[in-house]
Amino acid sequence: MALTLQDVNRIAHLARLELASADRARMLEQLNGFFGIVEQMSAVDTRGVEPLYTPLSAVHAVSLRLREDVVTEGDQRQANQRSAPSVEDGLFLVPKVIE
Repeated sequence: MALTLQDVNRIAHLARLELASADRARMLEQLNGFFGIVEQMSAVDTRGVEPLYTPLSAVHAVSLRLREDVVTEGDQRQANQRSAPSVEDGLFLVPKVIE
């Protein structure tokens, strides 16, 4: 998908950018280069390839450093709701804004 100068002008207009004609030509070249890379990447068959959670896992095995899922803080609901203008059954009450 190759862009034209009209495409660059439209993109610049939508982004509220003011580009000089030399900048537009350079931007056209950069955008077309970017889309060329995307087309090359899209052409690669990736069926059966598991996604990586980190690029390092392609080089060597990386173990996840996970912590135990334990509660580290007590329930502070009442203390947190003390400054609220209106609370009922542990819930913040707010004024109705939609009728």
